[in-house]
Amino acid sequence: MSWGAAPGGIKVEGEIDWVRKSTPPGKRLKDQYAIVTGSSRGFGRTIALALAEEGANVAIHYAKSAQSADKVADEVRKFGVDSFSLKADLRDFDQVKSLADKVWAKWGRCDILVNNAGETAATMMSWRELSTEVVEETLGLDVKGTLYSNHEFGRRMLDQQRSGAIVNIASNVIVTGSPRSPIYAAAKYGVIGITKSYALALAPFVRVNAVAPGYMDTDSLRARKDWTDRRRKWIVDHTPARSIGKPDNISHIVVFLSSQDSFHMSGNTVICDGGFSMPAA
Repeated sequence: MSWGAAPGGIKVEGEIDWVRKSTPPGKRLKDQYAIVTGSSRGFGRTIALALAEEGANVAIHYAKSAQSADKVADEVRKFGVDSFSLKADLRDFDQVKSLADKVWAKWGRCDILVNNAGETAATMMSWRELSTEVVEETLGLDVKGTLYSNHEFGRRMLDQQRSGAIVNIASNVIVTGSPRSPIYAAAKYGVIGITKSYALALAPFVRVNAVAPGYMDTDSLRARKDWTDRRRKWIVDHTPARSIGKPDNISHIVVFLSSQDSFHMSGNTVICDGGFSMPAA
Protein backbone atom coordinates (compact mmCIF):
# COMPACT_ATOMS: atom_id res chain seq x y z
CA MET A 1 0.00 0.00 0.00
CA SER A 2 1.44 3.36 -0.99
CA TRP A 3 0.75 6.60 0.80
CA GLY A 4 2.04 10.14 0.61
CA ALA A 5 1.78 13.33 2.62
CA ALA A 6 -0.91 15.83 1.74
CA PRO A 7 0.39 19.37 1.22
CA GLY A 8 -0.77 22.44 3.13
CA GLY A 9 -3.25 22.85 5.95
CA ILE A 10 -2.90 23.13 9.71
CA LYS A 11 -1.63 20.05 11.50
CA VAL A 12 -1.47 19.08 15.15
CA GLU A 13 1.41 17.17 16.67
CA GLY A 14 1.30 13.49 15.70
CA GLU A 15 -1.17 14.02 12.86
CA ILE A 16 -0.52 12.21 9.60
CA ASP A 17 -1.76 13.50 6.25
CA TRP A 18 -2.62 10.58 4.01
CA VAL A 19 -3.00 10.94 0.27
CA ARG A 20 -4.52 8.24 -1.88
CA LYS A 21 -2.33 7.36 -4.85
CA SER A 22 -4.46 6.29 -7.81
CA THR A 23 -4.04 3.09 -9.76
CA PRO A 24 -5.44 2.30 -13.22
CA PRO A 25 -9.09 1.22 -13.34
CA GLY A 26 -9.36 -2.53 -12.93
CA LYS A 27 -5.93 -2.70 -11.30
CA ARG A 28 -6.57 -1.30 -7.84
CA LEU A 29 -4.40 -4.01 -6.28
CA LYS A 30 -1.60 -4.09 -8.85
CA ASP A 31 1.69 -5.35 -7.38
CA GLN A 32 0.02 -6.15 -4.04
CA TYR A 33 0.49 -9.46 -2.24
CA ALA A 34 -2.51 -11.06 -0.55
CA ILE A 35 -3.56 -14.18 1.31
CA VAL A 36 -7.14 -15.39 1.65
CA THR A 37 -7.80 -17.97 4.35
CA GLY A 38 -10.15 -20.80 3.48
CA SER A 39 -9.90 -20.03 -0.22
CA SER A 40 -9.74 -23.51 -1.73
CA ARG A 41 -13.50 -23.39 -2.36
CA GLY A 42 -16.71 -21.40 -1.92
CA PHE A 43 -16.70 -17.76 -0.95
CA GLY A 44 -12.96 -17.78 -0.28
CA ARG A 45 -12.27 -18.88 -3.85
CA THR A 46 -14.52 -16.11 -5.17
CA ILE A 47 -12.64 -13.53 -3.07
CA ALA A 48 -9.25 -14.81 -4.27
CA LEU A 49 -10.29 -14.50 -7.91
CA ALA A 50 -11.73 -11.01 -7.35
CA LEU A 51 -8.44 -9.84 -5.80
CA ALA A 52 -6.47 -11.39 -8.68
CA GLU A 53 -8.70 -9.69 -11.23
CA GLU A 54 -7.66 -6.37 -9.67
CA GLY A 55 -3.98 -7.25 -10.02
CA ALA A 56 -3.12 -8.84 -6.66
CA ASN A 57 -0.88 -11.85 -6.27
CA VAL A 58 -2.87 -14.23 -4.06
CA ALA A 59 -1.80 -17.06 -1.73
CA ILE A 60 -4.45 -19.75 -1.33
CA HIS A 61 -4.82 -21.12 2.20
CA TYR A 62 -6.50 -24.45 2.84
CA ALA A 63 -7.04 -26.83 5.75
CA LYS A 64 -7.93 -30.11 4.04
CA SER A 65 -7.82 -30.32 0.23
CA ALA A 66 -4.47 -29.56 -1.41
CA GLN A 67 -5.92 -30.55 -4.78
CA SER A 68 -8.72 -27.97 -4.54
CA ALA A 69 -6.30 -25.28 -3.37
CA ASP A 70 -3.90 -25.96 -6.23
CA LYS A 71 -6.78 -25.73 -8.68
CA VAL A 72 -7.75 -22.30 -7.35
CA ALA A 73 -4.11 -21.18 -7.51
CA ASP A 74 -4.11 -22.20 -11.20
CA GLU A 75 -7.26 -20.10 -11.74
CA VAL A 76 -5.63 -17.12 -10.03
CA ARG A 77 -2.52 -17.34 -12.21
CA LYS A 78 -4.69 -16.99 -15.32
CA PHE A 79 -5.01 -13.31 -14.41
CA GLY A 80 -1.25 -12.91 -14.95
CA VAL A 81 -0.38 -12.80 -11.24
CA ASP A 82 1.48 -15.14 -8.89
CA SER A 83 -0.20 -17.68 -6.65
CA PHE A 84 0.65 -20.67 -4.49
CA SER A 85 -1.16 -22.79 -1.90
CA LEU A 86 -0.43 -23.26 1.80
CA LYS A 87 -1.89 -25.56 4.45
CA ALA A 88 -2.44 -24.56 8.07
CA ASP A 89 -4.79 -25.19 10.97
CA LEU A 90 -5.63 -21.61 11.95
CA ARG A 91 -6.67 -22.72 15.43
CA ASP A 92 -3.00 -23.44 16.15
CA PHE A 93 -0.96 -20.26 16.71
CA ASP A 94 2.30 -21.98 15.77
CA GLN A 95 0.83 -23.01 12.42
CA VAL A 96 -0.37 -19.44 11.80
CA LYS A 97 3.17 -18.21 12.50
CA SER A 98 4.51 -20.80 10.05
CA LEU A 99 1.92 -19.68 7.48
CA ALA A 100 3.15 -16.10 7.77
CA ASP A 101 6.76 -17.27 7.55
CA LYS A 102 6.04 -18.98 4.23
CA VAL A 103 4.30 -15.94 2.75
CA TRP A 104 7.15 -13.60 3.71
CA ALA A 105 9.75 -16.14 2.52
CA LYS A 106 8.03 -16.35 -0.87
CA TRP A 107 7.20 -12.67 -1.44
CA GLY A 108 9.04 -10.69 1.24
CA ARG A 109 5.81 -8.97 2.27
CA CYS A 110 2.03 -9.30 2.61
CA ASP A 111 -0.18 -6.31 1.82
CA ILE A 112 -3.63 -7.85 2.24
CA LEU A 113 -5.01 -10.47 4.60
CA VAL A 114 -8.59 -11.66 4.16
CA ASN A 115 -9.81 -13.82 7.04
CA ASN A 116 -12.52 -15.85 5.33
CA ALA A 117 -12.09 -19.26 6.99
CA GLY A 118 -14.83 -19.97 9.48
CA GLU A 119 -17.43 -22.40 10.78
CA THR A 120 -21.14 -21.68 10.40
CA ALA A 121 -22.30 -24.46 12.75
CA ALA A 122 -24.24 -25.71 9.72
CA THR A 123 -25.24 -29.01 11.33
CA MET A 124 -27.07 -27.13 14.08
CA MET A 125 -30.75 -26.62 13.22
CA SER A 126 -31.96 -25.24 16.57
CA TRP A 127 -30.57 -23.60 19.70
CA ARG A 128 -31.83 -26.71 21.56
CA GLU A 129 -29.18 -28.82 19.82
CA LEU A 130 -26.22 -27.23 21.58
CA SER A 131 -23.17 -29.51 21.68
CA THR A 132 -19.72 -28.89 23.07
CA GLU A 133 -18.21 -30.21 19.84
CA VAL A 134 -19.97 -27.54 17.75
CA VAL A 135 -19.01 -24.88 20.29
CA GLU A 136 -15.34 -25.84 20.14
CA GLU A 137 -15.27 -26.07 16.32
CA THR A 138 -17.05 -22.76 15.78
CA LEU A 139 -15.21 -20.69 18.38
CA GLY A 140 -11.93 -22.38 17.49
CA LEU A 141 -11.90 -21.31 13.87
CA ASP A 142 -14.01 -18.14 13.85
CA VAL A 143 -12.56 -16.52 16.97
CA LYS A 144 -9.17 -18.10 17.66
CA GLY A 145 -8.29 -18.44 13.98
CA THR A 146 -9.26 -14.86 13.19
CA LEU A 147 -7.45 -13.56 16.28
CA TYR A 148 -4.22 -15.44 15.55
CA SER A 149 -4.20 -14.36 11.90
CA ASN A 150 -4.90 -10.71 12.70
CA HIS A 151 -2.18 -10.77 15.34
CA GLU A 152 0.61 -12.45 13.40
CA PHE A 153 0.05 -10.97 9.95
CA GLY A 154 -0.90 -7.58 11.38
CA ARG A 155 2.20 -7.43 13.59
CA ARG A 156 4.48 -8.10 10.63
CA MET A 157 2.62 -5.62 8.41
CA LEU A 158 3.07 -2.96 11.08
CA ASP A 159 6.64 -3.71 12.17
CA GLN A 160 8.18 -4.65 8.82
CA GLN A 161 6.17 -2.70 6.25
CA ARG A 162 4.30 0.09 8.01
CA SER A 163 1.40 -0.71 5.69
CA GLY A 164 -1.33 -3.25 5.05
CA ALA A 165 -5.04 -3.98 4.97
CA ILE A 166 -6.92 -6.71 6.82
CA VAL A 167 -10.50 -7.73 6.03
CA ASN A 168 -12.33 -10.07 8.40
CA ILE A 169 -15.49 -11.90 7.33
CA ALA A 170 -18.30 -11.57 9.85
CA SER A 171 -22.07 -12.01 9.34
CA ASN A 172 -25.26 -10.03 9.66
CA VAL A 173 -26.10 -12.20 12.68
CA ILE A 174 -24.28 -9.49 14.63
CA VAL A 175 -27.49 -7.51 14.04
CA THR A 176 -30.18 -10.18 13.73
CA GLY A 177 -28.92 -12.78 16.20
CA SER A 178 -29.38 -16.48 15.40
CA PRO A 179 -32.04 -18.60 17.11
CA ARG A 180 -30.73 -21.49 15.03
CA SER A 181 -27.18 -21.22 16.39
CA PRO A 182 -26.42 -18.70 19.14
CA ILE A 183 -22.83 -19.97 19.12
CA TYR A 184 -22.44 -18.82 15.49
CA ALA A 185 -23.71 -15.36 16.42
CA ALA A 186 -21.37 -15.26 19.42
CA ALA A 187 -18.43 -16.23 17.22
CA LYS A 188 -19.16 -13.47 14.70
CA TYR A 189 -19.54 -10.92 17.50
CA GLY A 190 -16.04 -12.06 18.47
CA VAL A 191 -14.84 -11.27 14.94
CA ILE A 192 -16.16 -7.69 15.32
CA GLY A 193 -14.33 -7.30 18.64
CA ILE A 194 -11.12 -8.52 17.01
CA THR A 195 -11.63 -6.14 14.08
CA LYS A 196 -12.08 -3.06 16.26
CA SER A 197 -9.26 -3.99 18.64
CA TYR A 198 -6.66 -4.58 15.94
CA ALA A 199 -7.82 -1.50 14.01
CA LEU A 200 -6.68 0.42 17.09
CA ALA A 201 -3.62 -1.70 17.85
CA LEU A 202 -2.18 -1.57 14.32
CA ALA A 203 -3.03 2.07 13.62
CA PRO A 204 -2.19 4.21 11.80
CA PHE A 205 -0.42 2.10 9.19
CA VAL A 206 -2.55 -1.06 8.97
CA ARG A 207 -6.29 -0.78 8.39
CA VAL A 208 -8.64 -3.47 9.72
CA ASN A 209 -12.27 -3.75 8.61
CA ALA A 210 -14.99 -6.39 8.44
CA VAL A 211 -17.60 -7.49 5.91
CA ALA A 212 -20.85 -8.92 7.25
CA PRO A 213 -22.81 -10.80 4.57
CA GLY A 214 -26.33 -12.07 5.02
CA TYR A 215 -27.58 -15.25 3.36
CA MET A 216 -25.40 -16.15 0.37
CA ASP A 217 -26.50 -18.41 -2.45
CA THR A 218 -23.79 -21.04 -2.03
CA ASP A 219 -23.63 -24.83 -2.18
CA SER A 220 -23.29 -24.99 1.61
CA LEU A 221 -26.46 -22.93 2.17
CA ARG A 222 -28.45 -24.94 -0.37
CA ALA A 223 -27.30 -28.18 1.33
CA ARG A 224 -28.68 -27.18 4.73
CA LYS A 225 -31.74 -29.16 5.83
CA ASP A 226 -33.52 -26.02 7.00
CA TRP A 227 -33.05 -24.16 3.68
CA THR A 228 -36.44 -24.87 2.12
CA ASP A 229 -38.17 -23.13 -0.78
CA ARG A 230 -40.59 -21.64 1.73
CA ARG A 231 -37.81 -20.18 3.83
CA ARG A 232 -36.00 -18.81 0.80
CA LYS A 233 -39.19 -17.07 -0.31
CA TRP A 234 -39.66 -15.56 3.15
CA ILE A 235 -36.09 -14.19 3.16
CA VAL A 236 -36.45 -12.73 -0.35
CA ASP A 237 -39.82 -11.17 0.53
CA HIS A 238 -38.28 -9.49 3.59
CA THR A 239 -35.16 -8.25 1.81
CA PRO A 240 -35.47 -4.80 0.20
CA ALA A 241 -33.13 -5.88 -2.64
CA ARG A 242 -35.50 -8.83 -3.25
CA SER A 243 -32.68 -11.31 -3.72
CA ILE A 244 -30.34 -13.68 -1.94
CA GLY A 245 -26.75 -12.42 -2.01
CA LYS A 246 -24.31 -13.99 -4.44
CA PRO A 247 -20.62 -14.42 -3.55
CA ASP A 248 -19.63 -12.34 -6.60
CA ASN A 249 -21.60 -9.38 -5.27
CA ILE A 250 -19.97 -9.44 -1.87
CA SER A 251 -16.41 -10.25 -2.97
CA HIS A 252 -16.19 -6.80 -4.55
CA ILE A 253 -16.83 -5.22 -1.14
CA VAL A 254 -13.82 -7.17 0.11
CA VAL A 255 -11.78 -5.79 -2.81
CA PHE A 256 -12.93 -2.25 -1.93
CA LEU A 257 -11.83 -2.64 1.71
CA SER A 258 -8.51 -4.14 0.56
CA SER A 259 -7.80 -1.23 -1.76
CA GLN A 260 -6.96 2.42 -1.26
CA ASP A 261 -10.49 3.32 -2.32
CA SER A 262 -11.31 2.74 1.36
CA PHE A 263 -8.15 4.41 2.66
CA HIS A 264 -9.97 6.40 5.38
CA MET A 265 -11.89 3.42 6.79
CA SER A 266 -10.71 1.34 9.73
CA GLY A 267 -12.59 -0.50 12.44
CA ASN A 268 -15.70 -0.50 10.22
CA THR A 269 -18.16 -3.31 9.58
CA VAL A 270 -19.89 -3.22 6.19
CA ILE A 271 -23.17 -5.16 6.26
CA CYS A 272 -24.03 -6.69 2.88
CA ASP A 273 -27.43 -8.38 3.13
CA GLY A 274 -29.60 -6.49 0.66
CA GLY A 275 -31.09 -4.44 3.48
CA PHE A 276 -32.48 -7.47 5.33
CA SER A 277 -31.22 -6.40 8.75
CA MET A 278 -31.51 -2.60 8.28
CA PRO A 279 -29.25 -1.65 11.21
CA ALA A 280 -29.77 1.72 12.85
CA ALA A 281 -27.21 4.40 12.05
